[in-house]
Amino acid sequence: MGPLPDRPRVLDLGCGPGRSALLLAERTGALVTAVDLHQPFLDELRHSAVARGVGDSIVTVHADMGELPFPDGSFDLIWAESSAYSIGFDTALEKWRRLLSPGGSLVLTECEWTSAAPSPQARAFWDTHYPLRGTADNCSAAVAAGYTVLGLYRQPESDWDEYYGPLGERADAADPGAPGMREALAATRAEIAMRRDHGTEYGYTGYVLRPADPRWRTRPETVADVPAVRAVNTAAFPTPGEAALVDSLRQDAEAWLPGLSYVAEAEDGSVAAYALLTRCRIGGTPALALAPVATAPGHQRQGAGTAVVRAVLDAARSRGEGPVVVLGHPEYYPRFGFEVAAKHGIRTSFEVPEEALMVLTLDGCDDVPRGTVRYPAAFGV
Repeated sequence: MGPLPDRPRVLDLGCGPGRSALLLAERTGALVTAVDLHQPFLDELRHSAVARGVGDSIVTVHADMGELPFPDGSFDLIWAESSAYSIGFDTALEKWRRLLSPGGSLVLTECEWTSAAPSPQARAFWDTHYPLRGTADNCSAAVAAGYTVLGLYRQPESDWDEYYGPLGERADAADPGAPGMREALAATRAEIAMRRDHGTEYGYTGYVLRPADPRWRTRPETVADVPAVRAVNTAAFPTPGEAALVDSLRQDAEAWLPGLSYVAEAEDGSVAAYALLTRCRIGGTPALALAPVATAPGHQRQGAGTAVVRAVLDAARSRGEGPVVVLGHPEYYPRFGFEVAAKHGIRTSFEVPEEALMVLTLDGCDDVPRGTVRYPAAFGV
């Protein structure tokens, strides 16, 4: 997310008994507004907040997360952990966006397919309860709703164990003769069995989203943009080599990926910034190379470069692409989630400072391929 204000205003939606609300208040110094429809959860949270010394930092509100009674721009962070499904991912994106202050972020988790070909059993189960999508489709939905993706995080298997372990114990200890309990137990055991037998096919992903910067319209380049793109690259770098590189990559059918050459427009419609992703390989695994990134001198240090990089990365996420490598400034690219590639066993065939070669996994997975980066021939390396 980047830095928060000194006393951030946080909205925790579907807070339950408040574990996240308490941590947010304690670790960020936030004023947390915690919302739930179940009053006993809110009562438990109030008691816990006072006991832990953050009673003045947490306000509980009994409300429907789909019809929230707050003015626009009320919060610096909206947190919805395992709760957005109650109204649906798309509805949550639409209804909650207005509540974010300028620069505010939305953090929510969504259960989604982690297999490209879910089994008929898993699909039938989830289609009955809550139809799932894959990461690429959820990223597309976020972008269509006006957000950019700051980061993705796969929820670890240990979290499922900590949920289903105690749940199974409670089910075993429950009285099946209590009203409605027989049906509830059957549903609970079916859910636990589904996770046991098909848990590799689905999982929760945490999304860190922020409304796209309204100052810059970003889009794929068109044929008409080619001269302007060449001019921006020529002006942004000390030699014409980067502009020539883009022209050469356009002619490489194996490297050039239509739709992953992006521009950011200034208010007058001119091209203010440019970012390109082309096909490379890490060892034998298909990957993407981010290069070049260029901002016209008159628009530098105004967010145009950041906007166009985020947009092209979002476009790649929406296509289901894998890792991205960049050779660039180690103080600039980590803001997009890039980290030093060497710690993943990734290297180049030529000498570069270790901290300058970075990698980003677009889908939040940790299984980054190892090996040497093989750039398209136009790079000349």
